[in-house]
Amino acid sequence: MASKIKKIKLKNNVQDFIVITLALILSAACYNMFLLQCGIVSGGTGGVATILKKTVGINQSLSLLVLAIFFLIISHFILGKEKTATSLYASLIFPVFVSLTDPITQLVDFNDSDLFVVVIFAGIINGISNGFIYKTGYNSGGFSILYQILYEKCNISISKASLLGNCTIIAIGGFFLGATSSLYAVLYLYIESIVIDKVILGISNNKAFYIVTTEEKKVSDYIMNTLGHGTTVFGVKGGFVAKRKDAILTVVPTRDYYRVTEGIRMIDSKAFFLATDSYEVKGAD
Repeated sequence: MASKIKKIKLKNNVQDFIVITLALILSAACYNMFLLQCGIVSGGTGGVATILKKTVGINQSLSLLVLAIFFLIISHFILGKEKTATSLYASLIFPVFVSLTDPITQLVDFNDSDLFVVVIFAGIINGISNGFIYKTGYNSGGFSILYQILYEKCNISISKASLLGNCTIIAIGGFFLGATSSLYAVLYLYIESIVIDKVILGISNNKAFYIVTTEEKKVSDYIMNTLGHGTTVFGVKGGFVAKRKDAILTVVPTRDYYRVTEGIRMIDSKAFFLATDSYEVKGAD
């Protein structure tokens, strides 16, 4: 049993290594072709490297490598070896891939392209690559290390620290490269964040409904007999009046979302219901 577990772990580690490597190559090519070439300051170490390249001519790979080493040293002393290890490979190998994919910019020129289209493609490509990196449990290092430190030592949420850090870098980029660059950078980060979420969580094929209604039997009958989906009824208690009621839980395909909502409204216009994405459904009565 122990040997089997070791083989599974080894297989998973090899798969993760391959996924991270391919994702970093894709991300490096995207950075050179779209973000750096068009002067879009995307935030993070890439954004800083773009500013340095466009203003003082420092090679982007060198900037990325120096920043990576700097943050890794800080991480080692503050976060420890184990947490630093999750950032080590991506932090050091990404500048190498940026250097190796740099010649692509000599073959493909996007300087005269519509920046809106460039931003969309860059956001999607980098969202996919970063999403796969995060999905393996690793991260790309850089400023994410700083945000982790702020979270653990200063109790500042990673999302807030990331927002503040990216906004600061984008603002600096806008000062040196123009306000238009900052606007496109914000759009890029928005698209990237959406794609990352989709890669990590997947695209929801189902919706979960929590329904509180005085017509519990009719609503449950509609869902089961008209739509053909199962329901679970359980007791709940209101927070204000402390009155106990029955609630219905059901999971339906996304295509039936509006059929469920319209059916609830037709049966009980005062019904309370909550619909959320359901990414994984297993088991059945």
